Amino acid sequence: MTNDTSVTPVLELSHISKRFGPIVANDDISISLKRGELLALLGENGAGKTTLMSILFGHYTPDGGTVRVDGVELPHGRPRAAIQAGVGMVHQHFSLAPNLTVLENVMTGTEPLWSLRSGTAAARRKLLAIAERFGLGVDPDARLGDLSVGEQQRVEILKALYNDARILILDEPTAVLTNIEAERLFSTLREMARQGLSLIFISHKLDEVMAAADRIVVLRGGKVAAERKASETNKAELAELMVGHRVTRPKREPTTPGETVFEASRLTVSSGGIERLKEIDFFLREGETLGIIGVSGNGQASLSQLMSGLAKPATGEMRLFGEPVTALDVHDLVDAGIGRIPEDRHRQGAIGEMAIWENAVLERIRQPLFSRRGIVDRSAGQAFAATIIEEFDVRGGTPASRTRLLSGGNMQKLILGRNLYRRPRILIAAQPTRGLDEGAVAAVHARILEARKQGTAVLLISEDLDEVIGLADRIQAIVKGRLSAPIAAEHADPRRLGLMMSGDWTSGDGVSGEGNSHAP
Repeated sequence: MTNDTSVTPVLELSHISKRFGPIVANDDISISLKRGELLALLGENGAGKTTLMSILFGHYTPDGGTVRVDGVELPHGRPRAAIQAGVGMVHQHFSLAPNLTVLENVMTGTEPLWSLRSGTAAARRKLLAIAERFGLGVDPDARLGDLSVGEQQRVEILKALYNDARILILDEPTAVLTNIEAERLFSTLREMARQGLSLIFISHKLDEVMAAADRIVVLRGGKVAAERKASETNKAELAELMVGHRVTRPKREPTTPGETVFEASRLTVSSGGIERLKEIDFFLREGETLGIIGVSGNGQASLSQLMSGLAKPATGEMRLFGEPVTALDVHDLVDAGIGRIPEDRHRQGAIGEMAIWENAVLERIRQPLFSRRGIVDRSAGQAFAATIIEEFDVRGGTPASRTRLLSGGNMQKLILGRNLYRRPRILIAAQPTRGLDEGAVAAVHARILEARKQGTAVLLISEDLDEVIGLADRIQAIVKGRLSAPIAAEHADPRRLGLMMSGDWTSGDGVSGEGNSHAP
């Protein structure tokens, strides 16, 4: 990697501006990139990072400004021109076909439709050579849908390199990766930079920005707020530059929990003939947060689906507000005052093509506040959405705007707002701050702690150990579908929780009757 400012830029974005109706996404932004440099584009959700990179790659046409690669201006709105100039993009939401093999995905779009024969053998050799060069091990014949998220991202990178990319853009590359996968990714990116590739990665995670980047450009409100060398700044300064003020996460205060509102005993959940949850025990109490930690894929999704009414237990017992129930129904849960923040906000939390106000009332459309005699009260829905936008600082749209125009963080705040507009009796929060910037994380944490203070029982499912330690009163680990006995948050630290996530429950101090401790 290089920090030599005398090197001629391989990429120049000059005076880029872009509007979406009344919203200014990019406002006269100029950025350059040198050969062998790893540049971090940092900013809070909605700052304009993804829009800027989409303009670079040709997905969007700017209202003003130019893009040059090696001094040659690229035509606007033409991804093929960007690819031919050596620009590759790895999207946060992968643009791959799960039913095709790795090799088929990589080759898609690289051969003319009128070709009489496929160059599969040559493509395989080229793919394997690139994989070996950069340490991106992959099975060309593996079906993409059978790969982990980290492996799928590796295929996205390989596809860009297969197209001879010299400049690589990565949009929130660690948003869906585990910590170990993220460390491997940045090790690969540093090796790429060492070999002369130039890289831009979009992020809001201060730890990874400080650890990986040579130089950092901070966007705020669609403008360049600052530029720093990573060696000459720190996380506190970057956080303040991102949001315009000092950022501190709220702290959990001691409370006395109230009545038990939900209790599960030896619950088993199966799907596809596989037991996803195995005889788990846990309970939720008013004014208390139970944190569930675990490596992705160990049953968290099934637990969230169970509590959201989307999965039914095969065996076991449940009691909701003191009454026995055999299954949880989605509509009944909403009517009973149970709020849900789903793990995947794009697929499960909101419908992008619907207006913000429609998503705001979607789960409660049957309630008299929003409909009468089957007719939706649009004015009531829009007024409600306006309240959420103001109180939860949802930026980037009006009640009538399409929800897909919101950044991921602002979409998350919309989902949070519609669930907390009235204090829910139970709040199920699955990965509530995944993909959020530091300012948004602090805001979400404050809302969850406020709900807890007001008596809400919170089930927090998260892979962020700092988040769980900061928010939870009791913590249980999930490993291979089994739950450990709970430990008090006061006895938790990252090392101990890490051991619990690996299945080492021998050092636990769970209270008898407050969870199971079946070995995974």
